[in-house]
Amino acid sequence: MHTVQLDDMGRSQRRGALLRWGALGLIVATAVAAVWVIVNPGGARHVTAYFSAAVGIYPDSDVRVVGVPVGSVDSVEPQGETVKVELTVEGDVELPAEVKALVVTPSLVADRYVQLSPPYQGGPRLAEGADIPRERTVTPVEIDELFSSLNDLTVALGPEGANSDGAVSDVLEQGAKTLDGNGKAWGESIRQLGEFARTLDSSKGDMFQTVDQVSKFTRMVATNDKQVDEAIKQVSSISKVLAEDRGDLAAALSELGDALDTVQRFIRDNRGLVKSNVDKLAGVAEILAGQKDSLAEALDTAPNALTNLLETYNPASRTIDGRANLLEYSADGGGGSGGPALPLPQTGQFRPAGGDR
Repeated sequence: MHTVQLDDMGRSQRRGALLRWGALGLIVATAVAAVWVIVNPGGARHVTAYFSAAVGIYPDSDVRVVGVPVGSVDSVEPQGETVKVELTVEGDVELPAEVKALVVTPSLVADRYVQLSPPYQGGPRLAEGADIPRERTVTPVEIDELFSSLNDLTVALGPEGANSDGAVSDVLEQGAKTLDGNGKAWGESIRQLGEFARTLDSSKGDMFQTVDQVSKFTRMVATNDKQVDEAIKQVSSISKVLAEDRGDLAAALSELGDALDTVQRFIRDNRGLVKSNVDKLAGVAEILAGQKDSLAEALDTAPNALTNLLETYNPASRTIDGRANLLEYSADGGGGSGGPALPLPQTGQFRPAGGDR
């Protein structure tokens, strides 16, 4: 009797111990799961980015994709010439394997954040614990760096630099003299050119096609470099002449505004005709590009032909002395078959020379 009671008590104690250990294990598992959720919510992804500098980036700074917060900065650790920044990104946010990290400054006073770009659009994904090397990170230019660059520029252009002999001052003085009194004309010219550009905007497709055809024509001209060089020398001579007449040129520029105003009114009144002409110009340019071989041959032979023509002029008699090869137009040069030397009109039955009549 007593033995049965002792066995029942032993089984009850063992069952109670098992229940206590099971409850303790369940509590530990729940605690571990809770800690994991807190530390790594939603299966968050950890990424490490290396920047050349990380001014204004601190733990808990935002991590964004196309401006939308998707995580935060865990730590910022300087390492020599680089700064190691550890990031946590939400687990449901996919990132491309070659993602870049940028430090963004929305304004002078707002907190900076890390932007991951571009957003994922397919292809390999960034793995958990991946690194973004310094080559794929970008930091903004700091205000002190900008001021330093401006200071370097002013020093380079100042009396200790390019202006040591007054060269910069001379350029500015000459520019002021050239533009003196023509500011209104230049402003009006620019305004009219803007109106002209808007007028041509409706034909921009044809304009681009024209530019493409002109580009092909330019490549053809490039193969005739010698002739182009001669043309450039002539243009240089013209430029020297214009430089000598710069006073008249300045006067012409002062009247350019009125002329452009007239052009603008003309284009406005003939908008349809201008568009039609631009459309036709594309066709002409295409024809020129198609005849580039013929044009190249003309550029090669025209100088010699003009030279030969000039040499045939006899100033003493005021005549052009030349000799035509009439046999060139004969069927066989008049030899052998007894045919005529020139293709004269046939008036009767042809008989060989010396034959029976």
